[in-house]
Amino acid sequence: MYDTVRERLIHLHHCRGIGWKSIARLLHVDPSLASIFQLPSHQLQQLLPISQKHFTVFFHDLHCHKLKRMIKTYEEQNIHIVTIKDDSYPEWLKHIYDPPWVLYAKGNVALLKRKKMISVVGTRTPTRQGITAMHIVLPPLIQNGWVVVSGLAKGIDAEAHRLCLKYCGETIGVIAGGLHYMYPPENESLFRQLATTQLIISECPPFVRPQTWHFPMRNRIISGLSLGTLVVQAKERSGSLITAHFALQQGREVFAIPGDITTKEALGTNRLIQQGAKLILSSEDISEEFRHLFT
Repeated sequence: MYDTVRERLIHLHHCRGIGWKSIARLLHVDPSLASIFQLPSHQLQQLLPISQKHFTVFFHDLHCHKLKRMIKTYEEQNIHIVTIKDDSYPEWLKHIYDPPWVLYAKGNVALLKRKKMISVVGTRTPTRQGITAMHIVLPPLIQNGWVVVSGLAKGIDAEAHRLCLKYCGETIGVIAGGLHYMYPPENESLFRQLATTQLIISECPPFVRPQTWHFPMRNRIISGLSLGTLVVQAKERSGSLITAHFALQQGREVFAIPGDITTKEALGTNRLIQQGAKLILSSEDISEEFRHLFT
């Protein structure tokens, strides 16, 4: 059915009913994935720890020729497919515990191979002080060649992307759903601009609608792409803190901008500092952590 491992992996990644762990299992059983398409239903089901309902859907998609034709249409939509088997797959991301098997991208895919990447995350409702702090810390990093990775969400994420555009820098937006869905709708203009002049990526096939559980999965990619994660403002219970915790699990640096202890948007960042994140007052506080890598 397919000539290469890459093609088989892309098809497998489009199959409903399975997730990251199931694909890992199939790659372990057969790294070429060639036999997976030939195995009878009962043998294949024995390999996968999924329900009968999920397996039925998966087996149907595995042998669906319409799926093969749909994948071919991505090129017409200017959607690039980057698999973990490709040389263009981002280096830092490859070394996390659960790297995405496949990435779908729109824009300048050369950005995936940049080494100087920093993630910037924060609350969707930043204060004026938070925005001011970003305008102090980020521009020198952008002008020094750092690619800013963020999640295209409202608030801090969107402001980080816009600062890159303002200072003629480079930025990557990582979204939770497929590339056919712009979320949140308020950032449609920014989405289109990044998809044209910068880069937007997703782990989900383009036709997949964003679901609640996609967002924490997306966060591990934001942190995994980067050498470190900067948290600008975050409440005590925040998706930004999930990203910071992923960064720690991945062995990456975590930075936090301190804030007023009476401001709820600063409680999460202050807590991170209390737990050992590096307190950031200027871009130099970040640059000095990586100077040994880029001298």
